[in-house]
Amino acid sequence: MDAASPLSRPPGLADLRQTPEPLLSELSTPDRPGIELPAPDVPRVALPPRDLLREALPLPVVGELEVVRHFTRLSQKNYAIDTGFYPLGSCTMKYNPKLNDELARLPGFAGLHPYQPAETVQGALALLAALEAALAEITGFAAVSLHPAAGAHGELTGLLIIRAYHRERGDTRRQRVLVPDSAHGTNPATAAMVGYETVTLPSDARGNVDLRALEAALGPDVAALMITAPSTLGLFDEHMLALTEAVHAAGALVYGDGANMNALLGVAKPAALGIDVLHMNLHKTFSTPHGGGGPGAGALAVTAALEPYLPVPVVRRRGDDYALEYDRPRSIGPVRAFGGHFGVLVRAYAYLRRLGAEGLRAVSEAAVLNANYLRVLLQEWYDVPYNRPCMHEVVLSGRRLKARGVRTLDVAKRLIDYGFHPPTIYFPLVVEEALMIEPTETETKATLDAFAAAMAAIAREAQEQPELLRAAPHATPVRRLDEATAARQPVLRWATPPATRE
Repeated sequence: MDAASPLSRPPGLADLRQTPEPLLSELSTPDRPGIELPAPDVPRVALPPRDLLREALPLPVVGELEVVRHFTRLSQKNYAIDTGFYPLGSCTMKYNPKLNDELARLPGFAGLHPYQPAETVQGALALLAALEAALAEITGFAAVSLHPAAGAHGELTGLLIIRAYHRERGDTRRQRVLVPDSAHGTNPATAAMVGYETVTLPSDARGNVDLRALEAALGPDVAALMITAPSTLGLFDEHMLALTEAVHAAGALVYGDGANMNALLGVAKPAALGIDVLHMNLHKTFSTPHGGGGPGAGALAVTAALEPYLPVPVVRRRGDDYALEYDRPRSIGPVRAFGGHFGVLVRAYAYLRRLGAEGLRAVSEAAVLNANYLRVLLQEWYDVPYNRPCMHEVVLSGRRLKARGVRTLDVAKRLIDYGFHPPTIYFPLVVEEALMIEPTETETKATLDAFAAAMAAIAREAQEQPELLRAAPHATPVRRLDEATAARQPVLRWATPPATRE
């Protein structure tokens, strides 16, 4: 695309995408009903009082074919990982094998009830035990719980275990949790939910946790350090062993946020790094499609010292059979009604069995390679605040574009015109005008080249036609929305006449 030309969109996008889909009320024709109701075969009853009745109920009258086509066209306007590149940083929006979905839908799995007697679900319990063992081997920990419903729930479970550990030792002074500024945002929220005070640790010039700040913050009142490894800056801390050794020397524990485990599979075991408890997002790293609000799974791995505190029930093998063990006096108790999101766990088990040890390592190596490939391709056009080899994602900054009045939000909206979903923006908070890009291991070089070319073209447009970006997107049925107002003043019912719709 010639960046100097006054194109409102890059070539190749269909003109149809600029036309809003008609409302069903606009397609309504009185002579083409889609349904015919049978005559009532129940006694008539008196209507409610007139002041409770509508004067009219203007439901659209639309034929069945038109209804099917209407909703099919709407679905085709959705963006999905099955239709295009989804570079959301810290979210691992990768392709997930359809075979794993099929396995989770097998009648013997999908038809189970979580309260069935253990003797009737031996196959399911065997799968859970095998998955726990596999995750323990991958991470290097002594035991794993599959109960937590998602990542943040895994964090909550892990900190409850840390609190129980300190309390049982009579160490009730420990009321502070240290959280680096490069951690996931749920970390300080989780610590606060457990009743801890959070202390933020700054990053140093290379994106590591500032060791001096850590040493100054450590003391007999610190319960834990919560560290995201790799961090939300897409970096592996160069002082990881020094960090964990300092925390342990102060009598505290290390909580590891393992949401980014797709960078470490088969390469490093978090337990060997000095981490005491770690959650993993099975819905990100181990196959279940991420997005749409769930379900997820926040499997929790712990050291042998923390194993007695795991939530109940625990799957145990007794001879040739499996049972659910509840009699665990040191347990923190149940953390949810059932023992995990079973369908997600089936997918994770299938993913591990299909890939094996060599395949898991290849996943991480490809994810890291793809992120560094984009880092090198894009550093000419965007700032790289920590320009050293990254892990599974790369964090860029659009601050150099601000001189032309272009913000990261404008870059993200313009990417839609090029047919790409925008990456995560304005996170992590420690990077000005942040663009957080995670290519995952499943994208091809051709896809990454096309994405980088689009990002480069947008950077040129920011210099030559900044107004083009500020008005983007141009090739969508709906133009840029006022998202801040929508969040603060939501309109929860239809009120605007169709004639005023843009």
